[in-house]
Amino acid sequence: MPLEKSKPNRKPPASATHIRKSSLEVTLREGPGANVEESLAALRHSVLSSRVEAGKDGMSDYRIYLWLILLNIPALPTNDYLELVHRGRSPAYDKIKNDTFRTLATDTLFKRRVTDASITRVLNSVAWQLHDAHKNEEDSALYVQGMNVLSAPFLYASRSESEAFALFHTFITRECPGYIRGAMEGVHKGVALVDKCLAIINPSLANFLQSKNLPAKIYAFSSVLTFCACTPPLPEVLHLWDFLFAYGPHLNILCIVAQLLMLKDTLMASPRCVPIS
Repeated sequence: MPLEKSKPNRKPPASATHIRKSSLEVTLREGPGANVEESLAALRHSVLSSRVEAGKDGMSDYRIYLWLILLNIPALPTNDYLELVHRGRSPAYDKIKNDTFRTLATDTLFKRRVTDASITRVLNSVAWQLHDAHKNEEDSALYVQGMNVLSAPFLYASRSESEAFALFHTFITRECPGYIRGAMEGVHKGVALVDKCLAIINPSLANFLQSKNLPAKIYAFSSVLTFCACTPPLPEVLHLWDFLFAYGPHLNILCIVAQLLMLKDTLMASPRCVPIS
């Protein structure tokens, strides 16, 4: 009987494994060098040159750490979050509950990973934080419709509720505070900017939409408010947010314009684009 051939060692050497890692993952693993600003610039460039590796469901081993770094958010002690949860119902609780079940309701990936209870706890905790910080301001809102959808990618990508809370709360209070005030003046300015940018970049499409009584406030309000979190598929939203957090969240305005340009021929040929009576 011939001797059984020994099976080759299929495990690649450590060096080969290291080579296969994306430049983005390597940058994250190695940490900042002596110059933090240069390291951050390299990290941002890696977001463009080396897309975050993720499964079909959009989950990644290191995306959440990338977001925490890019948004400059320190670790939040879990007990701090639990204290907010244990305060019970905020003044905005009923509004939150009315929207919770609607959050990405048709997205099976999201619904498998994030529960309504988790969404409610995070939004209610944020409402308490806003209540404490702005209780003397007349135009302050604890919750506005759409915040539930804006919180969804944070909840989906995070490893814990406290992590999602820290990301979401910091993002809305630092990057887009005008979006969550009672009048949502930041969102209204954003949709007006979509119209202005489109008029500069592609006047023919801009004129066509205006001729059909379709300003951006009609079709882009949700996309501006949620930084396109309302536009499926969710795994692609996560990749978009990698870019937005690296180079500036309000580049979302140009991303919306880019979507319009990609759909230009379809829009201009669609019988549905008729004047609104």
